[in-house]
Amino acid sequence: MRALFRGFRGRALLVAAVVALTAAPAAGCGRGGGDPAGRTVLTVGLFGSFGYEEAGLYDAYTRLHPDVVIRQTSIQRNENYYPQLLTHLVSDSGLADVQAVEAINIAEVTATQADRLEDLGRAPGVRRADFLPWKWRQATTRDGRTVGLGTDIGPQAVCYRKDLFARAGLPTDRDAVGRLWAGDWRRYLETGKRYRDRAPAGTSFVDSASGVLSAITGGSARRYYDEDGTVVYKSNPAVREAWDIAAAFATEGLTARLQQFTPSWDQAYANGTFATVSCPAWMLGYIEDKAGPAAEDVWDVAAAPRPANWGGSFLVVPKSGRHRAEAARLAAWLTAPAQQARLFERRGSFPSASAAHALPAVAGARHPYFGDAPIGRIFTRAARGVPVTILGPKDLVIAQNLADVGMLQVDQRGRRPEDGWDAAVRTIDNALDL
Repeated sequence: MRALFRGFRGRALLVAAVVALTAAPAAGCGRGGGDPAGRTVLTVGLFGSFGYEEAGLYDAYTRLHPDVVIRQTSIQRNENYYPQLLTHLVSDSGLADVQAVEAINIAEVTATQADRLEDLGRAPGVRRADFLPWKWRQATTRDGRTVGLGTDIGPQAVCYRKDLFARAGLPTDRDAVGRLWAGDWRRYLETGKRYRDRAPAGTSFVDSASGVLSAITGGSARRYYDEDGTVVYKSNPAVREAWDIAAAFATEGLTARLQQFTPSWDQAYANGTFATVSCPAWMLGYIEDKAGPAAEDVWDVAAAPRPANWGGSFLVVPKSGRHRAEAARLAAWLTAPAQQARLFERRGSFPSASAAHALPAVAGARHPYFGDAPIGRIFTRAARGVPVTILGPKDLVIAQNLADVGMLQVDQRGRRPEDGWDAAVRTIDNALDL
């Protein structure tokens, strides 16, 4: 199954890359214009690589619906895609029939743009029971309209190098490794100290303190906002606890002091300079790509200390579209359990439809690069334990500055955790005008 898991979308939100606007031809179609045969043309606007075309889903849909043509466009980075999406929603123009929304932006779209979007909870073929409850709620308004259907999610595990664990005197069996830190991120910290005491020269336990921070906050039900939409990150004990634990990785000398999704982080995979990394399902392909063939069956996958989620997206259907009913049917089909299972098998995107988790392509999935790890079982268990997280409109601003302003200063520049926290708070509050 190796080729099936080489595709990945990655964390498009924070990746430093050149902006590229690309048009991916889908179902034999280019951009723009009508169809000379008189078929219904449905446009799909995405960011990054969702893998629908590569997994053959568009072709499969048009075989079922020969009167439909699908045309896709994609903007590489979400931070460029999302502002354009908001602008087009507000003006009710320039929108595709089906649009993608990143999970970290869905709260803002649901709260401010729901009136411009179709209620997909009522679309033919959509069953709420097919989806994880916490994923369904993320795109549901207070009055019960579900404006987005979940595509994938990012349940987290911990990826680790068996060779470095063995040299540090730690167990290498994935179940035994998971037991080292089961139930508590502080046990992950204590395992890091054990690793440090016997670490192979030139290696660190974890890649970055910011990565640990993101992993821990990804498992909190109440994070940056409360139920009333008030910003509470500064007073929320869960956020401060996550900060303190992550900062301890830096102050205890357990990190490689890297910034995720940078060239130096990529190179560290190839060089084998850190032993663990918090990894959602979509990151497996990234690790395989960066670590290369030499690290096959060196990396493995164990359960994370606590269930958490990092990433995932939704499909929405704007009311301004010419073919709203047809677009809703396409969005419903693309996110149905069978299609989500196929996308996981072909591209590694873990299903947000819980009904897909029992299908053989998911339940029996193993990853040969990671020692034939039973990734279907590992990530399904993680997904089922993720709490319903309160999302806010500026989650991205808060998360990015906590990680890349505050924690990065602690990790790379040796600033005190209190000073890093204060720097992040100042930046966040200025950005939010608090």
